[in-house]
Amino acid sequence: MRQIEFLLNEYGESHKNKTNILIHAIAVPAIYFVTLALVWSIPTPAFLDYFAVTWAHVLVIPTLYYYFRLSGPIGAAMTLLSVLSLYGIVLLELLDISVLQFSVALFVVMWILQFIGHNIEGKKPSFLKDFQFLLVGPAWWWVHWLKRLNINY
Repeated sequence: MRQIEFLLNEYGESHKNKTNILIHAIAVPAIYFVTLALVWSIPTPAFLDYFAVTWAHVLVIPTLYYYFRLSGPIGAAMTLLSVLSLYGIVLLELLDISVLQFSVALFVVMWILQFIGHNIEGKKPSFLKDFQFLLVGPAWWWVHWLKRLNINY
């Protein structure tokens, strides 16, 4: 069994309840977005500012490397989510919305939803067993879409 299949199966064990799945379908990509936004909010040194690069841009590189090592299609899908997230952050700035305040608020709300989902499910979140599952969540979310598009992951 490939590593991605093992991780998705393991993650899926605590994500079988339809309500929990629906909550995760909303919260998982939102948490990915706000995590990048929170990292974006960390001040950068002048040399990064010169290139208009934030810590979020830097973080995306090893994150996408991880996803591409698991699966090419999931890596490509996570690249799309990353690009959309970074554009969303830029949009917040253009709308003069505090990226930090918006992200903290949404982060808290989405994690509360996730824990409500796991309470309904009756199982602990997977990341309590292994922090790697914080990265597996978005891959698991994408697999549902890739299957609908008949794309093997």
